[in-house]
Amino acid sequence: MSADFSAITVTLVGPKAPPAGGMANQTAQLKQLLENSGAKVSFVAVNADYKPAFIAKLPVIRALFRLPQYCCALYCSYAKADVIHLMANSGWSWHLFAAPAIWLAKLRNKPVLVNYRGGHAEVFFQRSWRLVASSIRQSAGVIVPSIYLQQVFNQFKQTSTIVPNILDPKLFYPSINDKTAKPFHLIVSRNLEAIYDVATAIRAFDRFLPHYPNAILTIAGSGPERPALEALVAQLALTGTVKFVGRLTSSEMASLYRSADVMLNSSLVDNSPNSLIEALASGVPIISSNVGGIPLLVKHEFDSLLVPPAQPELIYQQLCRLHSEPALKQRLIANGLESSKRFHWSSVSLILLTQYQQAMAKKGIGI
Repeated sequence: MSADFSAITVTLVGPKAPPAGGMANQTAQLKQLLENSGAKVSFVAVNADYKPAFIAKLPVIRALFRLPQYCCALYCSYAKADVIHLMANSGWSWHLFAAPAIWLAKLRNKPVLVNYRGGHAEVFFQRSWRLVASSIRQSAGVIVPSIYLQQVFNQFKQTSTIVPNILDPKLFYPSINDKTAKPFHLIVSRNLEAIYDVATAIRAFDRFLPHYPNAILTIAGSGPERPALEALVAQLALTGTVKFVGRLTSSEMASLYRSADVMLNSSLVDNSPNSLIEALASGVPIISSNVGGIPLLVKHEFDSLLVPPAQPELIYQQLCRLHSEPALKQRLIANGLESSKRFHWSSVSLILLTQYQQAMAKKGIGI
């Protein structure tokens, strides 16, 4: 059973899809779960549609054009809010969207919780911490989804509380069907961007396929790297066994996980990726790079197999282990299902409600 948010009005500030990246998905899921738990939620998108639409075609100008509309939406929404939940990221996103949201909350005398989720946090803070800290000091607190980000904030003497990413166990759950008679199905479920290095996963599959010719690879996601990745697939003569399915809805993604035998993640930079959490809950063994916060999210040889980044040969070796060692595969699945429980809304909602209550108390708002 989840916590009861029925006495709270929340302004949720964050990105909407498209693009449907991890933060947009978490924002949408949080809104739905808060409403299902009784909260009144007003959503302000940091990437609202441009009005008029042609402004979207004008770089730089479009950002300046969006800012006044964004700030106006914030100011109006804050009027009835008990607490503001701000989904924050690194870089220009912080300066253009997070900082204004915090200072407007100060103007309205409303408590704002900064839910920081930037994978490039350490580099960004090293460059801009003085400016970032001036805004964070106006907030009621900082919450982060992972130990990794908490450690980054600790380096800059800023306290934070871990509120894990949210998982919907009604959507992501293991398949009950026998997969042994089907092709050995590998999946990649990351955006097709350079930092996720999907090319390494493709090269690992290229090594694996000659020894296990019934294997197939499905790549779910979109992004600027798709043409280069499709060219790599063609160059390696993998066109018949590698399928690009584009961006999927949450329910389509859940179905893809249930069809999979292994999930590959070869990212070069990462924090606490939802895709790994979803794979754990779906009973899919994970082979992942060990970058950023991933070793703090999953544990090598317990609920995942971790390798150094940009090493297709090492991913291939772990694939061979999973294919030939059923006991290893079953151990990873069982431990992964147990690990995923800490991301269930029934657990996360209790932590989040406490954070809301503490933030509201700082402004004298009771429930």
